Amino acid sequence: MATSLCDSCVALCCRYFALQIDRPKKAADYDNIRWYLVHDNVVVFIEKGKWFLAVLNKCKHLQPDNRCGIYETRPRICRDYTTDNCEYHSIEYDYEQIFTSAEQLVAYANEQLGHSMIYKPRAPRKVARAKIVKGKKRVRLKVV
Repeated sequence: MATSLCDSCVALCCRYFALQIDRPKKAADYDNIRWYLVHDNVVVFIEKGKWFLAVLNKCKHLQPDNRCGIYETRPRICRDYTTDNCEYHSIEYDYEQIFTSAEQLVAYANEQLGHSMIYKPRAPRKVARAKIVKGKKRVRLKVV
């Protein structure tokens, strides 16, 4: 009896999914990606110049034996996946960069942008006050 590659599989392909995202170009783009990274079980990585968001959550239909509980009616993306590109063959990933925390992304973004990507609101400016001297209104403006 021939053994299937799935017989010794740990179902890595059923334990996360990755979606390509736009490459960030400005601070606001990096800040949007930072938002992803403040959530549990999310990483962002760069592979072959392309950016990806990976959500590290297993499929609801993955059985304890690492087999699919809805194999006959599984989604097309699962049907199209073959053992030719199976992660079982190689657990080593060829990331150019991987971000597992928002802090890692901020450091990278600051280096790429040449300035801080974090928005820092300005301190509120003081409003000029009118002063009445001998019946005349004078306004003293503070130079900032």
